[in-house]
Amino acid sequence: MRLAPTDARLISGIYQGRNDTVEITQPACTDPVIVNQWHVISALDEISVGAVNETLLLEERVSFTAAPDGECRVWRSTPDLPAGAAVDAAALNGAEPLPARPEFGYLWTSLGDAPAELFDLPEYHHPRRRNMNAGSVGVATSAPRAVENFLDLAHFPYVHEHSLGVLPHTEVTEYDVEIRNDEIHATRCDMMVPKVGANFDAPMVMRYRYRVPHPYCVMLFYDSLPEPSAEDVCGIWVQPMTAERVRAHNYMGVIDDTSTDTDIKAYQLLIFAQDKPILENQHPKCLPLDPRAETPIRADRSAITYRRWLSELGVTYGVIPAPGREGGAREARQRMTRQVG
Repeated sequence: MRLAPTDARLISGIYQGRNDTVEITQPACTDPVIVNQWHVISALDEISVGAVNETLLLEERVSFTAAPDGECRVWRSTPDLPAGAAVDAAALNGAEPLPARPEFGYLWTSLGDAPAELFDLPEYHHPRRRNMNAGSVGVATSAPRAVENFLDLAHFPYVHEHSLGVLPHTEVTEYDVEIRNDEIHATRCDMMVPKVGANFDAPMVMRYRYRVPHPYCVMLFYDSLPEPSAEDVCGIWVQPMTAERVRAHNYMGVIDDTSTDTDIKAYQLLIFAQDKPILENQHPKCLPLDPRAETPIRADRSAITYRRWLSELGVTYGVIPAPGREGGAREARQRMTRQVG
């Protein structure tokens, strides 16, 4: 299925999940750039085996399950298979199947024609790495706002004091940002950090790098304490439930022989809990792509590049497009359609 902008379907009602109540009153997503992407919908370790699990993706109810052997199935929700009901993954009673891709400890699907492959993450396969789901959190914001917040170095000493930053060390030094191989890469991002991870105890100047391989996914890399030749990875896979409501899936991939899983997850969730009220109080919730909409500073180079990249891709979901970009957005969508076709 390749969705065209005229294929809008009005979806209305209340979605009630385990941790989210979302009112759906607008058309399902009609942005082909976003519809034709892989999107995360659950951590694999949170899926109820042999039962119907349900979530919301791009304004649409999506159901999924896992068989005892680990095989995952995803389909558009149907009243015949309500959430919580027992289900045989091999027989979905005529429900419309959707692609299912278990990757990096999470389940991904698409409502359109997704690329043949998800982005790669070679660090995931390091023999000493502990890969884990550090928790999935509902946030009343748009997916682009969540990604941009993750890219923001300047807020570390103010929002994450004594963990990712410390006052008065607030300066963000010059760093490099480029679009390479259709991804955003920010390098040489140096910050004074009291405690970058669960197994770090001494303050240090930490050199970060960022990677944005997907409009709604972002990763942060930093030197591993036990193995400095390798990097630890913190990723946020943002699930767009609606244009202004997301679930942020926190991935951690660390080389850490001393901390417990609980320690690692608790530290990451503490960081995210500090970010959540900031995100939910940003207005408008959709990210403006007009460079004149919000005043940038030097520390915002990654954010400026991210907004420009979304605009050049032709993304319209979860954003406020820049005036005069409609023609360029159409051309970008056509290029994206050819790539996934």
